[in-house]
Amino acid sequence: MTYSTNKSNLIPAHGGYRNLKSYQTSTLVYDLTVGFCNRFVKESRMRDQMVQAARSGRQNIAEGSQASGTSKKTEIKLVNVARASLEELLLDYEDYLRQHRLKTWTKIDSSAQAVRALAYKSNRTNETYKAYIQTQESFANTLVCLIHQANYLLDQQLRALEKDFLEHGGFTERLYNMRKQRQ
Repeated sequence: MTYSTNKSNLIPAHGGYRNLKSYQTSTLVYDLTVGFCNRFVKESRMRDQMVQAARSGRQNIAEGSQASGTSKKTEIKLVNVARASLEELLLDYEDYLRQHRLKTWTKIDSSAQAVRALAYKSNRTNETYKAYIQTQESFANTLVCLIHQANYLLDQQLRALEKDFLEHGGFTERLYNMRKQRQ
């Protein structure tokens, strides 16, 4: 969903976050984290913290996208908050695996490679990962892979946002230029 408020392009089209691969991947991370925590995380504070970090990753992408029409600075800040939230969640999964003496997949593990390959499927859902979320070890490692993918996408998104901001400026610059042109 993209919005445009007028024909002058003072407030450019914005939104459209549902089409972003970073948002789609972070939605999977959120949904699967809720499932993981409900099944395997007994301590309520830890469960709440993990779900909130996953939710924050997803929600901040959406909020940043919506704010982008009038504040590129806010968009960059919120996408960075999403990235930081997912990094926190990644540490939680790594801690979970270590504390439960479960194997942590390396990049060359066949299971990790299989999960990473699923990123190229269109219209991924929780069902896409069903074969990898049967045990706590595989489930946690699958989420580690997905978080790495989401973080990679967010890093790319941040680079593109920074480049666009440096090349085109933001709302304040557009406002100034439009006012200057009217004089």
